[in-house]
Amino acid sequence: MQTLKSLTDEAIGLAQGGPARVIPIVPVPTQSAAETEVARVMQICNACRYCEGFCAVFPAMTRRLDFTKADVHYLANLCHNCGACLHACQYAPPHEFAVNIPQAMAQVRGQTYADYAWPPALGRLYQRNGLTLSLALVAGLTLFLVLGAALQGGGLTALWGADLGANFYRLFPHNLLVGLFAPVFLFVVFALAMGVRGFWRDVKPATSGVGVSGAAATEATHDVLRLKYLDGGHGEGCHNEDDAYTLKRRRAHHLTFYGFLLCFAATSLATVYHYVFGWQAPYDLPSIPKLLGAVGGVFMVLGTAGLWHLNRTRHPAHGDAAQKPMDLGFIALLFLVAASGLVLWLARSTPALALLLCLHLGAVMALFATLPYGKFAHGVFRTAALLRHNTEKRQPHPIGLGSD
Repeated sequence: MQTLKSLTDEAIGLAQGGPARVIPIVPVPTQSAAETEVARVMQICNACRYCEGFCAVFPAMTRRLDFTKADVHYLANLCHNCGACLHACQYAPPHEFAVNIPQAMAQVRGQTYADYAWPPALGRLYQRNGLTLSLALVAGLTLFLVLGAALQGGGLTALWGADLGANFYRLFPHNLLVGLFAPVFLFVVFALAMGVRGFWRDVKPATSGVGVSGAAATEATHDVLRLKYLDGGHGEGCHNEDDAYTLKRRRAHHLTFYGFLLCFAATSLATVYHYVFGWQAPYDLPSIPKLLGAVGGVFMVLGTAGLWHLNRTRHPAHGDAAQKPMDLGFIALLFLVAASGLVLWLARSTPALALLLCLHLGAVMALFATLPYGKFAHGVFRTAALLRHNTEKRQPHPIGLGSD
C-alpha cells in the first residue's frame, strides 16, 4: 500500500508531465447483510452511548468511528447476549431505527463460526448441525457399536446380561477405545486451533495489533471463568421471556462449563493412572477420577437441563432463531453424555451394562465429531475476543472518542 506522501508526489509528477503509473487498488472485504446491520446499529449506539457501562462491547465500540468487517467480528464475539441493551434502548423496535444489538450480534457470531471453520469446506456444517442431526448421529454411532460388539460376542441377545463383571473394558478394551477417540480428539483440537487462529489474525490489527500482556491474559481468564458479562451490566442477570432479570442463565452456564471441566479432568487423571502408575480402570469411589466424574456429570445434567429450558422460553428478539437447532443439538449432546455416563455407573452390575455402554460411547463420539462445527466454538471465539479486549483497553485511547 502507498503512503499519503508517495501518492502526493506521484500526483505532482503527473501534473508536471511525468510518467503515468498504475496505482494498485487494495480490495476492501465486502460485508454481509448481518455485518452491515451490526455496523449500522453500532454507529447509532456510538452517538447515544447510554449503554456504555453494560458490557465489554460498548467501551470497545467507543474506540472506533467506523466498523470494518474485522471490527464487527470482534464486537459480535464480545457480546454475551444478556439482552440488557435491547431493553434499555430508546431506539429498539418498534422505533424506526430498529436497534437490536443482541439479535444482530448473534447473527454475525453464527457467521464467524462458519467463516473460520477448518477445513473451510466444513463451515456449512454450522447451518446443518441441528437437534435432529445430533440425535441421529448418536443413534447411528450407538447402533454401530452395538452391532460391532454383537459380532464379537455371540449376537445381540448375548449383549443383554453379558458377564462383564461390572467392567466395561471386557466389552471394549482400553486400547481399542484409545485408538478410536484419540485421533478424533486431536483433530478437534487442531481444527478449533486453526479456526481461532484465523479469527485472531483478522481481529488483531483491528484491536491495536499489540501483543498480549500477562495482566491482560489474567483479566481475560478471570472474565471467562466468572462469565462476567452474563450479569446484565448491573449484576442482576439477563432478561428472560417476561423481561424480568434472572441469574438462571449464568448459573446454568456455570454448572455446564465446570461440569464439563470436571469430567475432562476425570478422564485426564484416569489416563495418568493407567499409563504412569499402571492402575487399571475402571475406578470406583472414593477414587479421585470417579469423584470428579460423578460431580461433573451431575453438574452437566443440571446445567444443560437449565440451558434447554431457558433456550426454549427466551424471547425471540434476544437472539438468532436460525441458530436454535444448533444450540439445542449441542445442549442435547452434553446432556446425553452426562446422563448416560451416570446411568452407566449406577447400572454397572445390571444386565443392561453392555447396551448402556454403547449408548454412552455413541453420545461421546457424536459430541466429539461435532465439536469443531457446533456451539462449542462459541466459547473458544469468545475467549479470544475477551483476550483482545483486555489487551486493547490497556492501549492509549484514540483522541476524541471518549474513554474506557
